[in-house]
Amino acid sequence: MFGRDPLADPERLIRRVYAYVAYRIGDGPEAEDATSQTFERALRYRKSYDPARGEPVSWLLGIARNVIAEGLSAPRLERVEAPDVEARGDLEQEAVERLSLAGALAQLDERERELIALRYGADLTARRIGELLGIKTNAAEVALHRALARLRATLEEPVRADDSEPLAQRRTVEL
Repeated sequence: MFGRDPLADPERLIRRVYAYVAYRIGDGPEAEDATSQTFERALRYRKSYDPARGEPVSWLLGIARNVIAEGLSAPRLERVEAPDVEARGDLEQEAVERLSLAGALAQLDERERELIALRYGADLTARRIGELLGIKTNAAEVALHRALARLRATLEEPVRADDSEPLAQRRTVEL
């Protein structure tokens, strides 16, 4: 062991890893499973953690990235639950916004999605993102800026040629 327990503050780490995973694959049971698998592997390989190579959260996010990559190659079925009728208005609005964001994120390339998830899902700084991805801090900042610009542009553009309203401004979903 390298002297420092990488899992010494598990509650904070679990929240950070779950937020990252949920940002990448959506929240719910799949994100919970991926987070559990991440910590299961971390416990199994905790002696390999080297504090000289980075913070525990960076080590855990590296494990989470592998868990997600392995899980994305397997076919998945999504379960959809019907909302209560009374909460439908608010839920509908939230669903539209989530779908808009998910659709816009899906149009980005894998590296752009990863950068955004690390910054906003895992709440990492550009310096930490650079360390995790093996790039300079400035390169991480520039890449993140470009990814966010593409995301904004995607949210503002109409989905189809006959749509006149940007994706981010739509308020209803036809079922």
